[in-house]
Amino acid sequence: MQLNPIVISIAAFVGVVGLIAAVYFLIRDKSSSSLEDRLDILAGKKSAKAEENNSVTKEDLLAEGLSGITGFAQSVSEKFGNLKLLFEQSDSSMKSEQFFLYSAVAGIIGAVVAMLLRLPAPLYPVFGLMFSGLPLMFLLFKRGRRFKKFAKQLPDALELIARALRSGHSLASGINVVVDEMPEPISKEFGMSYEEQNLGVPLDQSLKNMYNRMPNLDLKFFVTAVVIQRQAGGDLAEILDKIGKIVRERFKIQGQVQALTGEGRISGIVLMALPICLFFAVWRLNPDYMMLLFDDPIGKQMIAGAAFLQVLGAISIKKIIAIKI
Repeated sequence: MQLNPIVISIAAFVGVVGLIAAVYFLIRDKSSSSLEDRLDILAGKKSAKAEENNSVTKEDLLAEGLSGITGFAQSVSEKFGNLKLLFEQSDSSMKSEQFFLYSAVAGIIGAVVAMLLRLPAPLYPVFGLMFSGLPLMFLLFKRGRRFKKFAKQLPDALELIARALRSGHSLASGINVVVDEMPEPISKEFGMSYEEQNLGVPLDQSLKNMYNRMPNLDLKFFVTAVVIQRQAGGDLAEILDKIGKIVRERFKIQGQVQALTGEGRISGIVLMALPICLFFAVWRLNPDYMMLLFDDPIGKQMIAGAAFLQVLGAISIKKIIAIKI
């Protein structure tokens, strides 16, 4: 009896994901056991010499290989979009190996969902790829929401720093006032900059590091104004008041633009979703009719062309409605 190639592919995929999960949990258990051994040494329950002998038999043979897998996951994350920065920007405690594990599990769930829905076999990997991108979409959603909240809080923070400067405080003290008086995420980001300058990092560099974490144009104005003021002098409080006023005016204009481009956004959503919904509706009514797209070579070319045109249309609509202010 000849096995179906799709079943073999799914079985291999599940096996690889299971191996990755086993390695991840093994690394986690090993790190926790290593911490327990160190606590035992400090408490006197275990000698350091025994720990050293233990490390020769276990750490040298096992830890290097497992840490190599973790390092490989981190190197891959740095090459593809710098996931570490994405985790930091989205305020997530997720690590690279966890992210890849969640993506693999989500991909398996997507393939299983396609099988349960009895969709055509060529759609199994498509659903797997779509579901495997859910963790990334979740992080991007959290990052975007955090960026928007930070941007709304920034004018109040700038005015708060300006009032602190007028009352005689230094710039570092004004930043600390933002940390104490305002909620997250802006208090956390300014708090990190405040702690960095307390540890010896120049204030200019700590603000630049905050801009790298939160790439906001208004924040860039603030950092640039601070750098120029520290080099050439000037009334920084007045500059911050003007930046805050400009930011508020731009928010008003952005609201008007969002209202005027609402029709274009809805049209884009409908145009993108209509072909997909129509495909599944026709496939539900007459599966044999839609299977010609997957069985016939011309049908496969039509699917590829439709997918390319869908992506091209989405990019074009986004360029039309995305008005920079």
